[in-house]
Amino acid sequence: MNQATSHAIPVTRKLGEFVATLQWSEASPKVKSLMPVLMIDYFRAALAGQNRPWTNAVTELYRSHTSAQNASVLYANTQVDVARAAFINGVAAGSLDWDDSHVAAIIHPGVVIWPAALAMAEIVKCTGEELLTAVLAGYETAIRIGMSIQPEHSLRGFQGTPTCGVFGAAAACARLLKLSPEGCRNALGIAATFSCGISQFFVSGSDIKRFHAGKAAANGVEAALLAHAGHTGPHDAIEGTQGFARAFSDRFDPEVCVADLHLAFPTEWVSLKPHVGSVRMQAAIEAANGLSKSGIKADQIQSITIGVHGAMMSKLASNKPIDIQQAQLSTPFAVAMAFIMGPTKPGPLALSVDDYEAALNDQTVWDLCGRTLCVVDAEVEARTTSESVSGRVTVHLLDGSTKAHFVESPKGCPQNPMSTDEVAARFLALSENILNEAQCQSWLTQAYAIERLQDLAPLFALRK
Repeated sequence: MNQATSHAIPVTRKLGEFVATLQWSEASPKVKSLMPVLMIDYFRAALAGQNRPWTNAVTELYRSHTSAQNASVLYANTQVDVARAAFINGVAAGSLDWDDSHVAAIIHPGVVIWPAALAMAEIVKCTGEELLTAVLAGYETAIRIGMSIQPEHSLRGFQGTPTCGVFGAAAACARLLKLSPEGCRNALGIAATFSCGISQFFVSGSDIKRFHAGKAAANGVEAALLAHAGHTGPHDAIEGTQGFARAFSDRFDPEVCVADLHLAFPTEWVSLKPHVGSVRMQAAIEAANGLSKSGIKADQIQSITIGVHGAMMSKLASNKPIDIQQAQLSTPFAVAMAFIMGPTKPGPLALSVDDYEAALNDQTVWDLCGRTLCVVDAEVEARTTSESVSGRVTVHLLDGSTKAHFVESPKGCPQNPMSTDEVAARFLALSENILNEAQCQSWLTQAYAIERLQDLAPLFALRK
């Protein structure tokens, strides 16, 4: 689509109108059943990251801030102002790469949108249905913007979770503030200027990715509050000749942003992840685990070849990660972990951040990782869709034989989703050593009934 045609579609205005007018009754049955699941998974991710050094650091930083303290830090008897609550809770949930993902948009929407919306919900005292409607508006906004500029956006060095997620956070908060279509458009226009997040951490390591979701959540809150106060953003901030899309990507399809609004919901394509790490690594981990369960032992392996999609080669293929953040984004490291650590774990394999921390001190994992290479696989590319990423693992054994396993639709993707019971079980498995079991069971009951809740206070009742 040429520049003149794309600029003619008023994306920012149409999305603002959608955010202001979306009705919960318009959501598909699949979306209605998915949203509470996504919220529970967000709370699980936030619990997993709640007591990490980086989360504790930002909590301490903002705990004594002198602004209004009226939004909750999850799992703590602490309140801070609304933007800082969004920041802290976004850091907790988004810092471990164990969050929901949207393959086509290349973003993790939940860890930006839920913390912003929940913090704002405490301020405005909304109902469960109002919260779900706002969050759905946020997911749709962030996902559609992401799909319209990817993968070129990512290839230029931006991380879509904060850059596109800020629009989702702003949309959800604008809706909870009951802004008009023009007010919602202004919130999106302000969010466009607040959009940020580069991907150099894939190359150089560092802690910065752990803060991306929280910063975007806070920026979305502030964009909505500024619009609520009457401030304006460019009416064409997304599609304009010097707007977000053209500044952040070499390709922009505005029709993707606005096609079938109120009728089709790409939120349906969100995946949940059994393992810490990129959603694009999940099939390879599963394939390695399948080979391990077939009887192949790590000490029988001479080398491993991982068949991946070409888009993974620049960011997820290193077999020499320099820190835990890079290890969590290394397909060879994760595959080596599946062979070394998988046989020692009871039940279904689920690689956690604690497993990664242990693996960093395990020379056998490093040795196997060093003998593991990613290659572009034509069948993987052909089977990969906008909803899920396939993967193949081939082991070359010391006896000269080879064994391979191909996974088309990894667990957690829309074609192979986690059941409601599985989502609840993994929340409880994580919380059993941290929180009171009866309290968690009661919370799950409230969470699954959120659509009918008139008071959201029970959602914030979990305490260590």
